[in-house]
Amino acid sequence: MERQHKNPAFEVGLYTLGDILTDPLTGKTISARKRTLEIIEAAKLADEAGLDVFGVGEHHRLDYAVSSPQMVLSAIAQATENIKLTTTTTVLNTVDPVRLFEDFATLDLISGGRAEIIAGRGAFVESFPLFGHDFNDYDALFEENLELLMKLNESERVTWNGRFRSALEDAEVAPRPLQEKIPVWVGVGGTPSSAARAGRYGLGLTIAMIGGTHSGFLPLINAYHNAGHLAGFDNQLKIGVTGHGYIAETMEKARNEFYPYYANYMQNISLQRGMNARLKRSDFEQMTGKESVMFIGSPQEIIEKVLYQHELYGHTRFMLQTDIGAMPFEKIAKTIELLATEVAPVLRRETEKSTKEATGI
Repeated sequence: MERQHKNPAFEVGLYTLGDILTDPLTGKTISARKRTLEIIEAAKLADEAGLDVFGVGEHHRLDYAVSSPQMVLSAIAQATENIKLTTTTTVLNTVDPVRLFEDFATLDLISGGRAEIIAGRGAFVESFPLFGHDFNDYDALFEENLELLMKLNESERVTWNGRFRSALEDAEVAPRPLQEKIPVWVGVGGTPSSAARAGRYGLGLTIAMIGGTHSGFLPLINAYHNAGHLAGFDNQLKIGVTGHGYIAETMEKARNEFYPYYANYMQNISLQRGMNARLKRSDFEQMTGKESVMFIGSPQEIIEKVLYQHELYGHTRFMLQTDIGAMPFEKIAKTIELLATEVAPVLRRETEKSTKEATGI
């Protein structure tokens, strides 16, 4: 029997990049196996709590647990019933689109029609030499692979010729997904031209909000809508927001509990870039203010921030990353509970109300 999935007008979910760091409070480092199992358990909790989507990122480094999101999502598919399963993101520049499509078509069959792909260009470069690609072809590879992925999604037989891989001549691409097509989104950090590309192809836009203010992302939204309108895709456009955060009973508690782990995460990022910067508590508190895109605070404060963004962007999906910097699993589980039981129901209700008011229904 096929599973039945809810499709609320506003979706709420979680995502993870699976970083492996030393706990700044205990000095202990989790193993890659335990980190992977905790990701699966977090997805199970999210599904049981009624969240809508769960994403897994891709990295090819020893300080991250997941290099193959489709493998981890396949395991999650067997532990869950309803939650949608996506990547956050697939590094499309350096993956074979045919292999990628077949993997996600298989995931779609295993999960009962819950697979999605968020395709991005990637924030790290290690996958280029690892898979034999030239970083100078960074954008051209993404463009070509995206075009081929879309073609594979359209038809079970494909004829195609490009620059970076062998041609396809009436090639069978199997299996086909359970869904008519696998939903494909484009993940964007801060580049309007990338947002415009998503609009030009009529694909969903997922914005990675790692820092900054709400208004700072409006150029992406505008570029996306303008390009989609010119291409005739107005009715297909959809926007998702992703960002870092943590939920506790009060803002003070959220800041106190999240700060050591977020500072740990940010220091690791700076080390990867050849620096050793330490996030000051005062800077962290500024990052949690009302104008900041960091989602930290009580359930009510998270609700207010997401609804404010909804007024600005008109987005229909919000995904939170909270398992950062070696945060203990029990704290992750608590945020999942609060997100699912106190935040998500209000977001769904209020966004539905505002949509009805805007359309006069």
